This record gives sequence, C-alpha cells and structure tokens, in this order.
Amino acid sequence: MTLPRFLHTADWQIGRHYGQFDPDDAVPLAEARFAAVERLAMLASEHRVDAVLVAGDVFDAQTVSDRTVRRLFNALAAYAGPWILLPGNHDAALAESVWSRALRLAAVPANVHLALEPGVLDFAERGFVALAAPLTQRHTYSDLTAWFDSAETAPGLLRIGLAHGSVQGILAEDIDSANPIAAERAARARLDYLALGDWHGTRRIDARTWYSGTPEPDRFKANESGQALRVEIDAPGAEPQVSALASSRYRWRSLSEILNVESDVDRLLENLAQAGPDDVLELTLQGRTDLAGHRRLAQAVGELQARVRSVRSDLSGLRLLPTEDDIAALQADGYLGAVIAELREQQQQGERADVARDALALLAGFLAERQPAGGGTR
Repeated sequence: MTLPRFLHTADWQIGRHYGQFDPDDAVPLAEARFAAVERLAMLASEHRVDAVLVAGDVFDAQTVSDRTVRRLFNALAAYAGPWILLPGNHDAALAESVWSRALRLAAVPANVHLALEPGVLDFAERGFVALAAPLTQRHTYSDLTAWFDSAETAPGLLRIGLAHGSVQGILAEDIDSANPIAAERAARARLDYLALGDWHGTRRIDARTWYSGTPEPDRFKANESGQALRVEIDAPGAEPQVSALASSRYRWRSLSEILNVESDVDRLLENLAQAGPDDVLELTLQGRTDLAGHRRLAQAVGELQARVRSVRSDLSGLRLLPTEDDIAALQADGYLGAVIAELREQQQQGERADVARDALALLAGFLAERQPAGGGTR
C-alpha cells in the first residue's frame, strides 16, 4: 500500500469583505479567494494527494450568501479525492450555521467530509485516520484537542489531527482567537501530523505540528502566507516531510521609508518601479523632502495607482520643506510669500503638519504652473 500524502491548508475565509479598500480593489481581492481554492484543487490533483486537510475558517462568516456557499463547493471540483473541512472560529459548527445551510442546499459533494463534531474519521483504505476538533462556538477556553490523547485507532494507520486555534505559549498574542491548543499535543496524542489553522502565515511549531496559513494573503504581514503545505510521511511514527506550494495570486507588501536626502527618494522610486499588477502595497513615508522630491513622489504614486492592484499610502509623517531656491523659483512675494512662510512654520511646529504639508504642495504646484516656460512672471 502506498503511504498517504496530504495537502494542508486553512483560513480560506470565503466571503470576506475588504472594507478598507475602494470597491474597484475590494471585489477582485474577494474573488481571488475563490481562485485560490481552485488552485488548491489543481495542486491536490497534480501532486496526487490522498486527502486535503482544511483546518478551519473555510468561510469568513455564518452569514455568507447561498450563492457564495455553492460557489465554494464548486471550486473544489478539480480534485476528486477526499476534502476534510473543519469549522473554525469564523464558521463554527453552531446548531444553525453556514454548514447546516450548505447541507440543506445539497451543495456538499460526496467527496467532501464535514467534521462538524469531534471524532475520528476513518480513511483506512487510504492509510490514515483524521482526529478532528471542530469549533462548535466562536471562542472556547478549554483545549478541544485534549481527547486526541486517549483516542484509540487501528494500528498501522497514520494519526492525523486537525484543529483551529492558538498554540499555547507561542502564538497567544498573535492569533485571531483564544481557542487554546497544547504545544505538545502531537507528542501526547501520538499524532503523525497535526494540521492547524487560525494563524494566517505558514509556521512550524515542531516537526509534526504546522500552521499552513491562508492560501491568499489578506494582510500586510511578512508571515509566509499565500501557500499550502504538502505533507509526506514514510511510515507511522516517521517524521513528516513538509514543503510549501505557492497558491496565491496577489502579493501584499508593506513599504516603510524615511526620506531625508535626494538619494532616499531615488532608492524609493526604484523600488516602486518594480511593482506590478499583482501587488497590493501599503506605503508609509516619513522624513522630509523638498519641492522637487515631492513632485517626483506624487508623480510616482499616481503612476503606481494605475499599475498595481491597490496601493494605500500614508504620507502623514512626511514634511515638505522647500529650499530657499524652491521659494525663490516660485516668485511668491507679498501675501503669498507670507502664506508660504506660515505653512512652513506650521510644519516645523507639528501643528496640523499634514494639512500644512498638503496645502503647501498645492500652493507650490499652482505657483509653478503660473511660471512661463522661459521663466519670469506673467
């Protein structure tokens, strides 16, 4: 008998809304989550895995539409083997839940196994059993995997655990929900592998315990999200061989720069020029720049907005400090000169500095447009 091979994934959060983005960006980002599941199905088929382990938060909320429920199960079609779906904190197996609705809709294919209650799912014909610890409410304060330790299973079969929550002492401050899981659970329960969800990045807890992360990034964290895990185990008791498989479309990146001199602006613009249509960027700028540098930045950000999937920029920490040559070139005297001086002073004192910076940039742009091509005043 060929020993099993698995694809471990979690935190699909189908139906998620991206309210912090404009609709033009929010809709494609939500659609990308369906596409990621379709890619997982193709990966499962390509790598000939014996089961796909989905460790919770398949749906983002209990209230997703019937259409969303049906679309999700349709997205699994490319892999005909077993899918084991575990409810997480976003889609807990309540008495009335998205799962009970999916069953009423007859949307769940025969090869999809919903682990709606704690128990052992027997896949002896494929060489393993799955010990499932679904969440039956959003938050729990006891370890739902504790029963794994005493669970009896047939000899010769791999013992695979599925759970969703926070490994104690390691991720307690970073995880989405309480739902504690003992750090030594895999060893205590004699598990060959423990597939976890709730942490949105890939993370190894120990040789037998892993978070797969979300298959499509959804936040600006460098936590190795956007992939699934291929898990191979040579024999019961053998250490799993785990490798990451890319599954995402969009690349979420956070860029934070402190600008002080012209070369800082040059370096930033070179970095921004590498971004493409599959990038979702968060740009945070601090420091200072003169009028020429500010114009270059404004031009680059405008071009970037048209080139990437989305860019969110925070320039509140960037001060616009025109040089004396900048001021002289604007030929602003009298009242306009006094306004420019006042705006420069407000920036220096930090009094509504971001408003003063934007006003100064607008005024400088207006004055620059008044300058004839050959110089001088009109």
